[in-house]
Formats: sequence, structure tokens, C-alpha cells
Amino acid sequence: MSMFCVVRRCILDALQQYVDACGLNVDLDAEVAVEPPHCKDHGDLYTNAAMIFAKRLGKPPREIANIICEHLLPLPEITEASTAGPGFINIRVATDVWKLRIGKIIRLGCNYSCTDTYRGIAVNVEFVSANPTGPLHTGHARNAVLGSVIANLLEKVGYDVTREFYINDLGSQIKSLARSVYLRYQESFGIAVPDDAFTEDMYCGEYIKDIAAALAEIHHDAFIGKDESEWLHPFCEFSIARMMDEAKNDLGLVGVTMDLYTSEAALHARGMIDRALAKLRENGDVYEGVLPRPKGIPDDEEWAELPQTLFNSTKYGDDVDRVIQKSDGTWTYFAGDLAYHLDKIERGYQRLVTILGADHNGYLKRLSAAVNAMSNGKVEFDVRLYQLVNFLENGAPVRMSKRAGNFITLRDVVECVGEDITRYMMISRHHDVMIDFDFAKVVECTMDNPLFYVQYAYARICSVFRHYESEFGKIDEAELAGCDTACITDDLEMELVKALAYWPEQVKAAAIALEPHRIPKHLQDIAHSFHALWNKGKVNVELRFIDRNDNGSTKARLALLLATKSVIDDGFKIIGVTPMQEMR
Repeated sequence: MSMFCVVRRCILDALQQYVDACGLNVDLDAEVAVEPPHCKDHGDLYTNAAMIFAKRLGKPPREIANIICEHLLPLPEITEASTAGPGFINIRVATDVWKLRIGKIIRLGCNYSCTDTYRGIAVNVEFVSANPTGPLHTGHARNAVLGSVIANLLEKVGYDVTREFYINDLGSQIKSLARSVYLRYQESFGIAVPDDAFTEDMYCGEYIKDIAAALAEIHHDAFIGKDESEWLHPFCEFSIARMMDEAKNDLGLVGVTMDLYTSEAALHARGMIDRALAKLRENGDVYEGVLPRPKGIPDDEEWAELPQTLFNSTKYGDDVDRVIQKSDGTWTYFAGDLAYHLDKIERGYQRLVTILGADHNGYLKRLSAAVNAMSNGKVEFDVRLYQLVNFLENGAPVRMSKRAGNFITLRDVVECVGEDITRYMMISRHHDVMIDFDFAKVVECTMDNPLFYVQYAYARICSVFRHYESEFGKIDEAELAGCDTACITDDLEMELVKALAYWPEQVKAAAIALEPHRIPKHLQDIAHSFHALWNKGKVNVELRFIDRNDNGSTKARLALLLATKSVIDDGFKIIGVTPMQEMR
């Protein structure tokens, strides 16, 4: 159990005694906040308990707060409890409680942030899911890193996680891909293809020529002069397979490995759309009807009111009911979504998490309604929308990739700055905020570079250990875990201890909120505390990490450094960054 949980439980138990004495009916866990304040000057924790209780007792909150403080002060974990503002209570925790975390962090290592809160719950995290019609681009890069870090966070709090990529391998875009490849295939045998043969829906990047060349090498000129009905299917299959191989390779460049790739075409072949439709009919959620004229169509423009098969999604909170099957009998794109999400539900997932670009905002309500209807409300559904990345070079927009034809690829980014920087920067901001990714600035070895700032703290710690071991021999981590930390009293030391102690809560909060940016943010805070302590130690001999005349203080401060190193290791593992023991 984390330090926060231990102290919070002690506080809630003390509050429960007050509640029982007053005869109040209060669910403390659900109604009362016991949390770190936004301002460190207010203490280590605060609670709004007095304000909650005052409403039911009909008394002034500050009067209740003063009484509660008297209940909290006898606790050995608490050194101060004071009333603030309209009735908040600010609490300071005993330093010994904080310092006990040092040994625990060393003993548990990367398991320090693990909890069993959601043990046994199966969650599917679907991310990337790009149409296999071109190389993965920068939007997919952010999607890939967001999804993989969210999956790592969910595992930290106990979930059984499946990482999944949904392949949209049906529809007009796939046919356009195959037709684009066929034109280049013809060119490889000297057949001139007029420029106007490439229509607006076709693909013109260099990668199309590569696919065509590979097909020509395998099949030679076997499809030249053939009717489209003879070459379209094999060209679709080959192109999809080729693009998916490229996608997997590109994801590998940014450290992403999927557990499962699910094909839309395979779901159709298994009759999953019919199964989804039957499921919705069984619940009375499908009907034959006509949708009202869309708002975007002027009244004087012709609008055919044709009967269609509709999902009653408004019953589940959507804005309008959704078309599953058109009047001509063809399925809509949404029908494929129904099939895919039913498949995930039938595989036994209790929670579905999907990472989509901000341009998919209009899909949220219909997908949520579909999952709710097909699971009878038993499966939790979460979507996280992310903004795109603005790529710059010394402040100027970066030119498009020549190879891709019209965009910067994921591979372009990783080959330019590396996997670690790509992953760190892609989650450095809240997913709902656009990222300015300046190729020149993200590789700078300065303290203004957020990844360098944390890596440098890690490298400095490693340098202390190398220095110690070169003079005194190998460090005994078990000994450090149990050493006396009484000498750790400086404000900067305690600031670092507290940042480390709160690490499990930061990880849990990031996992619950599906907000990976909280991890690099807290690593920045830890690095800030460490660097401040490092600089102060240069002028204050008592804060040096290695004191040849005081073995006890040396061991205590090495323990603090080892705990710091362990937490940074854990954070980097969650993000997918390799820690550096030396900085050049």
C-alpha cells in the first residue's frame, strides 16, 4: 500500500470516529476528499471533510474544522492540522512516514507503482488502426505512443491488457490502392500510363511503385491486359499484406508491438455484421425507417426519403439514429463498427479503450451507444481523442515527405530524432492539446529539453554510484534499503522524498484518467527536486552524497539516490524510454 493510502486511511478512520459520534450518515470514501493540495505551502494533504459535515450538522464549516483538527493531531502520522479558508483542513505528515518510503522503493523497484485495484479485469486497447493504404504518418505516431503507454499504465494497476490493431481492409479506399498499384505495375513493363489515369482517390507516393515492382517480380506480366475482375482481388490482398508489413516494421521503430491484428474483411466473412444486427433486433434496437433531412442539406435541394435499417442509438444518448443498412442493401461503415465491437464484447473484454484522432469526434456517441446496446450496459467504453503534431525545424514548418507523397511519416520522425525522443515528446502534453515538435530543439542537450532534463538527473545519479564503487566497492542495495535515514532533514531532500512517495498515486491517477502526460510531468518534478539538491550539495558540505568521514549519512543519501533512480527507471519503462547512465 502506498504512503498516500496509508495516511489517507488513518485520516478517514479518525473522521469516521467523529462521524459516528455525531450520528452522521456519510460515505467517507465517496464523499470526502483527502488529497495533496495544489500549493505545497498549504501542507502535504488537505480535506474538505468539515464542509461536507457542516451542511448536515447545520453548523459553520470552520467550527467543525477546528473540532476535526483536534481528532487528527493525536495521530502519529500527523504533525500539523489547521483550518484554512472557508473550512478546508491542511495537514502535514510526519517526516518519518515519508522517509519510510525510501527503503520500500528500493525493495520493490519497478513494482513500487503496481497495484491490484483492477486485477482480473480484461481490457482491450485499440490504437493506430490505420487504413493500410499508405505509410504510417505523424498522426499515427502520436496514436501509437498514446495507446502503448496507456496500455502500460493499465497493466500497472492490474488490468489484463490486449493491444489491438483493427485493419480497415475493405471498401473503396482499398480498391483505389489496388488500382493505383496496377497502373504502376503496367509502367514496370513499359506501358505508358497517362497522368489523368490517376484520379483524385488514388495514391501516388513512391511506395506504390515498390508494391508494383514486387508484384511484377512475382507474377511477371501475367495480369497485363487482363480485366479488372481478374486482377483486383489479388492486387488488393498483396497490397494490404505489403502495407501491413510496413506498418508493423514502422511500429517496431517506435517500440510498439501489438498482441492482435483484427481484419475487417475477416469479420465480414464470419458474418459478424449479421450477428450484430441480430443482437440489436433481439433487444428491440433496430427498425426500418427514414431519417430526417440532414441539417446541412438546403430545403430547396432534393432529398430522397428512402427507408433504411436504423439503429435506435438515440435511446442510448446519441444525437440521431444511425443507418446500418442502406435502402439498396449495402452496409454502411457503421455496420462494420458494430461487427468489430460485438466481436470484442464476445471475446470477453469488460472494458474497451480506443484511441482516435480528434477528427473522429462525431463517432463517439454512436460507438458508445453501440457498445452499450450490444453488451446490455455491462462493458465500459472509453475513447481518447488526440490532437495532431505540428512539426517544425527551428520554428519553421517541415516539408512533406517525398516518399509518402503528401505527409511526414512515422519513420521520418524516428530516423531523424530516435525512438526515445519520439515516444517522450508524443506524450509530453495532454492528448487534447496540439504538440509543437521542433526537430532541432528536441535533440538539444540542454536543461530546457524535457527528456534531457530527466535523463541528466538519472546520469548524475549513476555517476555518484560509479564514484562510490570505484573507491569503496559494490553497493549493497539491501543494506541501503534498511539504513537509517535520520540525517535526511533538509527541505530539498524532503521535497525529493515526497515526490518519490507520491509516485504510485501519480501512476494510478494517470491510468484511471487515461492521461499518460502525467508521467513525464511527475518525472520532471522529480528531476527538478534532484537537480536542486545536487546544486545545493556543491556549496553545502553536509548535503554531499559521499562523505568519507560519515558512513551513515553517505549510506542514507545513497539510498535516497537509489530510490530516485528506481522511480525514474519505472517511469521510463512505462513511457518506453531507455535510461542513460552517461550523458555525452
